[in-house]
Amino acid sequence: MTVDKELEKLSRLTPPASTPEARAQALTAAMQAFDTAENNAPAPQGNAKGGRQSSIINWIWSPAMNKKFLAGSALATLLVIPAAGYLAIELTRNGLPIVDQTEIAGNLSKSEASKQPAATAGQPVAVSPQIPAGNDSLAEQSVAVAQALQDKEAPALAKPDASQTSEFDASAALTNKPEGSAAALGAAKRAAPAAPGIVPQQQLTEPMAAIAPSPAPPAEARVQMQLDPSRERFASAAANPIKSVATDPVSTFSADVDSASYSFVRRSLTGGAMPDPQSVRVEEMINYFPYDWPGPDKADQPFKATVTVIPTPWNHDTELMHVAIKGYDIAPATTPHANLVFLIDVSGSMDEPDKLPLLKSAFRLLVNKLKPDDTVSIVTYAGNAGTVLAPTRVAEKSKILSAIDRLEPGGSTGGAEGIEAAYDLAKQGFVKDGVNRVMLATDGDFNVGPSSDEDLKRIIEERRKDGIFLTVLGFGRGNLNDSLMQTLAQNGNGSAAYIDTLAEAQKTLVEEAGSTLFPIASDVKFQVEFNPERIAEYRLIGYETRALKREDFNNDRVDAGDIGSGHSVTAIYEITPKGSPAVMNDDLRYGAADQVPAEASDSAQQGELAFVKMRYKRLGEDKSALITTPVSEGNAVATVDAAPQDVRFSVAVAAFGQKLSHVAAVDAYSYQAIADLAATSRGADAFGYRSDFLGLVRLADGLSQR
Repeated sequence: MTVDKELEKLSRLTPPASTPEARAQALTAAMQAFDTAENNAPAPQGNAKGGRQSSIINWIWSPAMNKKFLAGSALATLLVIPAAGYLAIELTRNGLPIVDQTEIAGNLSKSEASKQPAATAGQPVAVSPQIPAGNDSLAEQSVAVAQALQDKEAPALAKPDASQTSEFDASAALTNKPEGSAAALGAAKRAAPAAPGIVPQQQLTEPMAAIAPSPAPPAEARVQMQLDPSRERFASAAANPIKSVATDPVSTFSADVDSASYSFVRRSLTGGAMPDPQSVRVEEMINYFPYDWPGPDKADQPFKATVTVIPTPWNHDTELMHVAIKGYDIAPATTPHANLVFLIDVSGSMDEPDKLPLLKSAFRLLVNKLKPDDTVSIVTYAGNAGTVLAPTRVAEKSKILSAIDRLEPGGSTGGAEGIEAAYDLAKQGFVKDGVNRVMLATDGDFNVGPSSDEDLKRIIEERRKDGIFLTVLGFGRGNLNDSLMQTLAQNGNGSAAYIDTLAEAQKTLVEEAGSTLFPIASDVKFQVEFNPERIAEYRLIGYETRALKREDFNNDRVDAGDIGSGHSVTAIYEITPKGSPAVMNDDLRYGAADQVPAEASDSAQQGELAFVKMRYKRLGEDKSALITTPVSEGNAVATVDAAPQDVRFSVAVAAFGQKLSHVAAVDAYSYQAIADLAATSRGADAFGYRSDFLGLVRLADGLSQR
């Protein structure tokens, strides 16, 4: 009881304030006692020397605590312990020796540090991090070292946002290669290569003379950090509405031969996720597939239109007007000389297996497809732009392939400067009566210099006046800027594709090289006028981002899509005949008769349903030419099964695209019905594209039921 009372009294007393000196002395004595006990203990398992690897921490700690401005300070505890601990872990992980206290004491004085001999040039040496000589205390030195190590480690441990990717990313990527080293990276930076993203081969073989790089995170971890669907950008466009022929009888739109949307949809589905509805452009899905539409016999009139009217599979009260356009196919022996400039994004965001490595393989395929007299140039951009390869004849193929192989990622993305440099190079090597084309390969992540869609659109619009065409090739996931890629392609006399596999690169750049590289017409526009005596309503399936004003059709100053050799373009309208129960709009009470043009009445007597017009410019010409095709009952078939095989398959693709983009018209039409329609119209399918499509329909069916 007496002891309890005494303790109770003591608990009520206020303890005297301790002096910094007393706290420091107590802490030092405790640490020394602990060291004595440890030194007399048997050696820990796995350590033959018996000394503790963390003894360096004690040696740094004790003097630091004796400094009056740190003694007893909570700040000292917060700073020194993590810093010193991090230092010991880093030294141990990198396989560097942890020296004894007495060795450190004899080697860390400022005077002795200045006398240390330099490592022999070219000799591999492992050294511990340098402690800054200007710090006043070992505690401060340890904090500085820890901070330096953190700065070195941060890019490898946490991949930064693509918009903040630094030059270090390129170095880190190179040091992971077997032939690379930290010294080689330093030499490469000091040498300042002519263009970003390319490192001379001789600089990648220098021996190591610096701290070994920290191991990069596993590939799957890097991919997981990069694949952030919320950062992907797609143009927002609502599905085309149903329009009344009585008030709006004319539909006008630009040609579109892009295929990027289908490849992106495929990658999403095979990756186990339904695609973003905004990423689905139905016309690009339809036009992804090769069709055997009848083509023109000669280049004088480069297009031929084939129109088929069939019952709508998903609505018995409407019909589909299927318009198929086939371009003249240039024979390989007569293809013009090609002047190609590869504009390649080598920024830090391209440092993924499905980006720059896939891009390099894709361009190798293309180079092997070109003729010996064609020329290739390479411009890269990452922060700033540079010419990697001056115009080089394909006859010197090894030189071109070597330049491609040496591309490495790193830096931020200054796309505008790269675009300017590429067009300048294409203009310098311009081939009259040949093909002059910039081929931009990127993930679309532009974040340096002019980077908004409107800024880059203005640059492209200005440059297309030089007669240079554009191909945009998208790569990768996680920060794909599809919206910008579409803007560039649509406003730069260009086309866009998304390369998700090497097989897709083979399809786009090799099998379809003619249509990809060799244009036969520019500013191709379509206009369809419906006969109000026969058709009550219509809805254009797809082409939402390609809509034009009615007056734009005859305005040759308005830009539109371009079509390459052998390209096919398919447009499908869902039309509602007059008197059908599917009509959605009431008849007008006033003025309806006055809005029917006289020529429409004449065409009604001839049984026409619609009138299709097409405008295009021949290469090098400013004035457009016109092709017209009337649509009558003679273009109609009684049943879906009676329609040509390619028509039925393209309709199945149209249904699939609408269903993925949540168009209400096909809500009741099942994935199984789509698969059945596609299966019965698959045909020969030489390359297996249509069989792959059936697999995607089944995947979407399964994913939609989860």
